[in-house]
Amino acid sequence: MAIKYIDQADFKDKKVIARFDFNVPLSGAPLTIDDTTRIDLAIPTIRKILTGGAKKLVMMSHLGRPKAGKDKRFSLEPVASYLAERLHEEILLTESATDSAIKTMLGLSTNRIILLENLRFHPQEKANDPEFARTLASYADIYVNDAFGTCHRKHASTYGINTYFPQDAYGGMLLAREVTALAKVVERPQMPLVAILGGAKVQDKIKIIEKLLPIVSQLLIGGAMAYPFLKAQGYTVGKSLCDDGDVKLAKGILMDTTARKISLPTDHLVATSIHGDAVSITEKNIPDDMMGLDIGEVTVANYVNLISKAKTVLWNGPMGLFEKPCFAHGSMEIAKAMAHASDAFTLVGGGDSVSAVKRSGKGDLISHISTGGGASLEYIEDGELPGIQALKFGINE
Repeated sequence: MAIKYIDQADFKDKKVIARFDFNVPLSGAPLTIDDTTRIDLAIPTIRKILTGGAKKLVMMSHLGRPKAGKDKRFSLEPVASYLAERLHEEILLTESATDSAIKTMLGLSTNRIILLENLRFHPQEKANDPEFARTLASYADIYVNDAFGTCHRKHASTYGINTYFPQDAYGGMLLAREVTALAKVVERPQMPLVAILGGAKVQDKIKIIEKLLPIVSQLLIGGAMAYPFLKAQGYTVGKSLCDDGDVKLAKGILMDTTARKISLPTDHLVATSIHGDAVSITEKNIPDDMMGLDIGEVTVANYVNLISKAKTVLWNGPMGLFEKPCFAHGSMEIAKAMAHASDAFTLVGGGDSVSAVKRSGKGDLISHISTGGGASLEYIEDGELPGIQALKFGINE
């Protein structure tokens, strides 16, 4: 069964409750939003619902990780202010997601948009509490999920709530773009398919490595994740980030017949510490007093060449400590190579890789930059997510 998206919905005179991902970074006093991207990406779905004639739009989201109860540091008030400015409409922010005044707000004829206060002020949200889900559902006739980045969690607002909308649950426009883009990698990639994996630990990526190796043409590994593989092959990695558990996992992967598809760094940029100056090492071995912090020029050239021949490219995880300019070269060159691969479908997922692409200034030339983070990884690993399954089939438990 396919997901029903909002272009199939009739919002005329209906009350709509929509789950968005407004989990944006805040700072300062008073709190202000540092990066509005996640809110901006929700605007098309919000406008679609409003122009479709909805009587009321109840928006909901989490923000941050509040420990217990209401915490002003995690209030959605800055989000409400920003949305009111963007939409040119008054936004009513509730005291809580279960505030008794919400029923009164729903009856007002003067305001169309209500924003529920942070869902995670309620422990019932993460617990997927059925009564909490029922309360959220009671505010509306139609449910819309446009929060792809939280669809990997069985939470009340993304999972349990579907129980109460067996015929009236829809995916939003952002969720549609994410699912369509990821399907081009997972289900029907044009070949050659090149995947680039970086980041810190093999154990964090073991499932995606096992998923990708049978289907990719090449798997390019960089960042700290490369060092356990090199050590497993008998090379020295100096003080590089590398633990025994990751080396054991790497050995197991390298024993598989698909390991021939793996490319590892043949040279490095290293330093005595993360605060040191970059030194070029033109071989695989890293001296005992050094740590690897970026891929070297020869490796960059090899990876760029393989990307240039691909028809589908997936990137998750930076090639080094890109936050420091002297160790950003590998990640920036990968971003440029993907941007220049004009005949390929290119997808970037994962917070650090997305940050690297934005820093490169090449983001507009990437086919799709996933907002999903952990959700996009789990979708690639499993081919599905609980929140999306619930949209398709409802809840069967």
